[in-house]
Amino acid sequence: MRSNAKTVREYLNSLPGDRREIIEKVRKIILKNLPEGYEETMQYGMIGYVVPISRYPQGYLGDKSTPLPYASLASQKNYLSLYLMGVYGDADSEKWLKQAYKKSGKKLDMGKSCIRFKRLDDLALDVIAEALARIPVDSYIRKYELSRKRRDKDEI
Repeated sequence: MRSNAKTVREYLNSLPGDRREIIEKVRKIILKNLPEGYEETMQYGMIGYVVPISRYPQGYLGDKSTPLPYASLASQKNYLSLYLMGVYGDADSEKWLKQAYKKSGKKLDMGKSCIRFKRLDDLALDVIAEALARIPVDSYIRKYELSRKRRDKDEI
């Protein structure tokens, strides 16, 4: 369910109480562990954590008006979701996340970058915190640029 909220507060206020409570708790973990340089905003109808244009003026996919997404948090129709773009396309980070999740004893319901959950207890919050904290902005920008170069090369 894509939101039309313009601010994080407006987004949170639009959620049913039970979902708002869970999203607010996950948001608190994200904000506590987000490395310096990322910013919270609304992006793609979700709460987004991005590399701001002031830090990466090239923008996401070359769009100079779209900040580079790092993570997102959303209430979807049938579940809640946490998107970890720092894990997507990075085999080492993905392997680490899956192993850490397994050690936590929690079941990981994950797509390419999306961790789906229905209850706060479904998440391994310590693993999520570490996954967010382990990629500083400059490292993320380098990984993103390398992935774009590989993709451009593959298209030739």
